[in-house]
Amino acid sequence: MELPKTDVEVPEGKEVATLGAGCFWCTEAIFQQLRGVEKVRSGFSGGHRVSPAYKEVVTGTTGHAEVIQMIYDPTIISFEDLLEIFWTSHDPTTLNRQGGDVGPQYRSVIFYHSMEQKEIAEAFMDKLEHEKIFDSPVVTEITAFSNFYPAEDYHSNYFELHGSEPYCQFVIKPKVEKFRKFFKDRIRS
Repeated sequence: MELPKTDVEVPEGKEVATLGAGCFWCTEAIFQQLRGVEKVRSGFSGGHRVSPAYKEVVTGTTGHAEVIQMIYDPTIISFEDLLEIFWTSHDPTTLNRQGGDVGPQYRSVIFYHSMEQKEIAEAFMDKLEHEKIFDSPVVTEITAFSNFYPAEDYHSNYFELHGSEPYCQFVIKPKVEKFRKFFKDRIRS
């Protein structure tokens, strides 16, 4: 099975990952702190609308999920490490929802870019289920990457630039604090 090509330039020796874990502001705020992650972009993947705008995606009718797409150095951080942080930083047991953010655009999803990523994601999810890590079944979608559309510029570095706003204080900040507590050894200095 041949996978679609990503629209992002992936430098030699680097890899790409595309993950959706609810609001991309939250996900970006976590993954851009990781040692080995070189670039993080917020955007939309998995839908049928070409070049959607944020105001279209939030209606839940485009098929797209809010995602981050990152370039990372696999000699510093593995895809499995990224998945561990992914599954720890959101609730993968709620279908089309993360807290007060509701709709298919907030679904838990891994868009794999290679058969190796698919196999790693499926094995990791099986392990989560087998070891009963969560009280409810994991509903994370694991599907082949098909498209990525960057979000409008004002979404970039949202938490860093708007950290005092209520959504950032009440939703993003607790997730970032949890991440920093559990993964302090993986944060860049």
